[in-house]
Amino acid sequence: MSEAVILCVDDEAVILQTLQEQISRHFGQQFLYEAAESAEEALEILEELNQQGIRIVLIVSDWLMPGMRGDEFLVRVHQQFDSIATMMLTGQADDEAIARAKRDANLYCCIAKPWREDELINIITTALQ
Repeated sequence: MSEAVILCVDDEAVILQTLQEQISRHFGQQFLYEAAESAEEALEILEELNQQGIRIVLIVSDWLMPGMRGDEFLVRVHQQFDSIATMMLTGQADDEAIARAKRDANLYCCIAKPWREDELINIITTALQ
């Protein structure tokens, strides 16, 4: 099993479960999979994994979440961990938020909800290369 992690962040448990199922079905044991229901929880997970020396390779984050929006979260992540590939998955992000995440968080891609599994996997595969 790998010591590289893909982290999914969304305030809806059913979305997190679906994301993890789709991603792990394709990538299997290549990665470890973590989930967080808020940006704050995700930042805690990132810090814990970093302290353990476990590499986070990708974050797939929702945009509209209570507390901290996805673009703000990804900017904070990029400031601390600039080698992590980031994606936003959302049905509600505005163009300004996406532009900010691309500019300030090196956002790789923004995918609209509902997404197609094959599209998600193709984008993740490309982002990880």
